[in-house]
Amino acid sequence: MSKLKVGNPAPEFKLQDQKGKIVRLSDFIGRKVLVFFYPKADTPGCTVQSCNVSESLGKLSELAAVPIGISPDSPEDQLKFDEKFSLGFSLLADSNHAVAEAYGVWGEKVMYGKSYLGIIRSSFIIDEKGIVFSVWYNVSPKDTVPKALAALRG
Repeated sequence: MSKLKVGNPAPEFKLQDQKGKIVRLSDFIGRKVLVFFYPKADTPGCTVQSCNVSESLGKLSELAAVPIGISPDSPEDQLKFDEKFSLGFSLLADSNHAVAEAYGVWGEKVMYGKSYLGIIRSSFIIDEKGIVFSVWYNVSPKDTVPKALAALRG
């Protein structure tokens, strides 16, 4: 798994959101983007992380940043998650985990002593030109927003 570093071009993506719309990273050139990867919609850690992002939409907007959540869930599962918690931002379906692999967040995990492949919770700030500005691999669900806001404020 190759990890991204600050200064790398952010890998382009083209994924379906929870409403069936195709979203590309290049749609956001000229704006900062908080891209965060989470393992599974509507699970405890992912709910904390996504709700924290939702509660910070105003602060992110003030800092000219747009949040995008990405997981291997289907668009339908993403929609249920969005509606259940009134998240209000794009949740993208990376069902074949190709984007997760491109961002270096698809890797080996261990739960209850068993190894498996999955999303390593991670967040990125992508600048207005599509360059990685900040990176956090293995980020805690509760730390995604504070780290992002601190980086955006400089």
